[in-house]
Amino acid sequence: MAESVFKLRWGILGAGWISGVFVKDIILHPNTRGVTDVIHEFVAIGSRDAQKAKQWIAEKTGQADHPAKAYGSYEEVVNDPEVDAVYIGVPHPGHYDLVVLALNHGKHVLCEKPCTVNANETKALFKLAKEKNLFLMEAMWTRFLPVAQYIADLVHKGTLGDVKVVHADLSGDFDVANIPLTHRILDPKLGGGALLDLGPYPMIWAIAALYEHPSNERTSPSHVSGSILKTPLTGVDEHTSFTLTFDKLAAQAILSCGITVSTPNPALVIRCRKGNILVDAPIYRPHTVRVQYLEKAGGETVEREEVTKWPNGSKEGDNVQGGGWHYQADEVARCVRDGKIESNVWGSDKTILQMEVFDEVRKQGGLLYPEGTEKVPM
Repeated sequence: MAESVFKLRWGILGAGWISGVFVKDIILHPNTRGVTDVIHEFVAIGSRDAQKAKQWIAEKTGQADHPAKAYGSYEEVVNDPEVDAVYIGVPHPGHYDLVVLALNHGKHVLCEKPCTVNANETKALFKLAKEKNLFLMEAMWTRFLPVAQYIADLVHKGTLGDVKVVHADLSGDFDVANIPLTHRILDPKLGGGALLDLGPYPMIWAIAALYEHPSNERTSPSHVSGSILKTPLTGVDEHTSFTLTFDKLAAQAILSCGITVSTPNPALVIRCRKGNILVDAPIYRPHTVRVQYLEKAGGETVEREEVTKWPNGSKEGDNVQGGGWHYQADEVARCVRDGKIESNVWGSDKTILQMEVFDEVRKQGGLLYPEGTEKVPM
């Protein structure tokens, strides 16, 4: 490790599965992924039940005597002076109130995706974070994987010519006929359906390949077209498709997500004038990337193809431990260390853009949630 290593002490809000994978990754020593400047400490977990929280600590850390504190409320976590930052891992309708709670208690925040239920909620949270001079970021962990930067660089550097189309899908069969209507994917009070739960993953590739493209100059899409198929079980979206048009690039993103079918392979295809990038499922953590170089621009004949492997989203041969959630934590630590209140990699502009697109798709598809689900109206 470097002589001066910045330590970020984490409190966790919500003792669910996603919080567990995050904690398992941040307690790994950073040298297992070649990081020498920051380190993380898991110091507290908040749940509705302190005993459950204690059992959760032992289960997720593998240590019955782990020193992290088990609290029976979220308020106790944000009141703990040993907590520098909180990770929020509850269902998304609970994000807004918990981010406000954390910021008002002086804690930096990493909030699970989607950051909120709508764009107005997101804007209000980033405004509050700025007023408090505290760091806030949506936990869009995929964008921080080394494979994501590899793919973005291929597109941005023009290696394959001008980018024209991004196709991306994340779907899964949730067996909706045999799960409770109160399951997070079906319950409208939990912001259920495909769009908010799965949609951020196709959306991230439109942002990485097109919105972030140097020639796009961070310009939002000129047009959004969405179509929603609702499930008769609860009225949430069963399958959603949406298209984004980026005029500056003369390019489009064609994105989809669903809860009754599996994802096709390849699940992500980026088509450029001189070649294609094909990514096998799952697109939230790509493990195989095929780059096709065409014989001539706009042609159909593939002159050569290069295949690279990315175990858990990291370069093959690097032998990185963990599932890839630690990279976003490293970003938070570095930003906090440097006095930043936003990430340059995944800042408020991208999270707000995502939520504005989702708002528009919901409006076009007539997707509404029960009163009280959204703390700030659309």
